[in-house]
Amino acid sequence: MDVLNEVNAVVGYTTYIDIIRPLISNKHIISTGMTREMQRVETAIDLALHGKSCAIVSSGDPGIYAMAGLVFETCNARNIQIAPPQQRVSNHSHQDVLYIEIVPGIPALCAGASLLGAPLTHDFAVISLSDLLTPWKVIEKRLEAAAQADFVIVLYNPKSKKRTWQLENAQQIILRYRDRTTPVGIVTSAMRERQHVDIIPLENLHIAEVNMQTTVFVGSCASGHYLDFMFTPRGYSKKYKIDSK
Repeated sequence: MDVLNEVNAVVGYTTYIDIIRPLISNKHIISTGMTREMQRVETAIDLALHGKSCAIVSSGDPGIYAMAGLVFETCNARNIQIAPPQQRVSNHSHQDVLYIEIVPGIPALCAGASLLGAPLTHDFAVISLSDLLTPWKVIEKRLEAAAQADFVIVLYNPKSKKRTWQLENAQQIILRYRDRTTPVGIVTSAMRERQHVDIIPLENLHIAEVNMQTTVFVGSCASGHYLDFMFTPRGYSKKYKIDSK
């Protein structure tokens, strides 16, 4: 909130801008639709290079499947000098240096995990099923490796209007290494309106109602389903006795 109050301009995906619009009504706002990520980043960088402080807004955490990486990638390609904000010295700031601050947020995997219980208490892997920027063959290799290594697997971007088969393909890969009754947490729109949380067996994943706002948590071989919660043991019961009284 402090950053939004201080900056001159706010750039972001239209949906995210609409969510925070009441907070930025007095700012220069630039919003664009899907697949315009590079345009948003280039616009924000150009504004900053011309002396306008600018915030790029993302959902969740800006460094997790979001815009922070593209900012650095673009600066690198354009050979722009960048520095963290703590190096800025008032009255001595250099116009040819771009000061970048990454403000951490709460990623969907953390928000979703808290609603499910504790599915990420042990080692886990996070994989996006979107093959728009990553070849599906690469995604398949990552799914295979994570499933074989018995990680809890968090799936981002499980399905969209155009991408309808990837989730079932992922399910079949994971089923080679997991029991069909393995608990799977389905969290849609975590901490937002229309929030929905469910826990289903892995064998039913292909018929689950999911969309681009859904995060899928596939349990490891050790993960359990207790009452309305999903959890993954850290291993304490193997080293210590848990009192069952």
